[in-house]
Amino acid sequence: MSKLKIAVIVGSTRIGRFADHPAKWIADLTGQRPDLEVEILDLLDYPMHFFGEARATTAESDSAERWKKKLREFDGFIFTVAEYNHAPTAVLKNAIDLGEFIQKPVGFVGYGGVGGARAVEQLRLIFVEMSAASVKTGVHIAFSEYLAVLKEGKSLGDYAHLNEAAKNLLDQITWWGNALKAARAVVTSA
Repeated sequence: MSKLKIAVIVGSTRIGRFADHPAKWIADLTGQRPDLEVEILDLLDYPMHFFGEARATTAESDSAERWKKKLREFDGFIFTVAEYNHAPTAVLKNAIDLGEFIQKPVGFVGYGGVGGARAVEQLRLIFVEMSAASVKTGVHIAFSEYLAVLKEGKSLGDYAHLNEAAKNLLDQITWWGNALKAARAVVTSA
């Protein structure tokens, strides 16, 4: 079977964001697997209007179309999820609303309050409506680990429990990715 193509989506565009750390870490782990191919997609590279906004510029509309087209290349997605005010970032929610994730697996690497768990749980519900399959295991970076990376020079890879969760997430993305890719192929050929 051919390699699954997985996108790691950087879910924050804030100045000084932490999102680059988990995105690079999970992309590196994904790239080490012989069954997966990975690419990081940064929302900074896709400045989009907000869904349904009447005053969208041509550039924002073109960027949204470029975003949708890019997403079609992938068999699955891993999102870095910052939790602000018990929710995911507005820019990530908007990118999801403007994107296409139908019948593809999604996984999450969360950080912030309680390891981003509240934001991730909201996204799981959203992806049900997007006809995507959320994998069970998420990676949740606790505030102490977040601070250790930022202030002490630690790496996310220094934490065995994060590596174990990432392995489980990638195993599930792979299983669901292969199952859904096969199912999409049957439907397409019918």
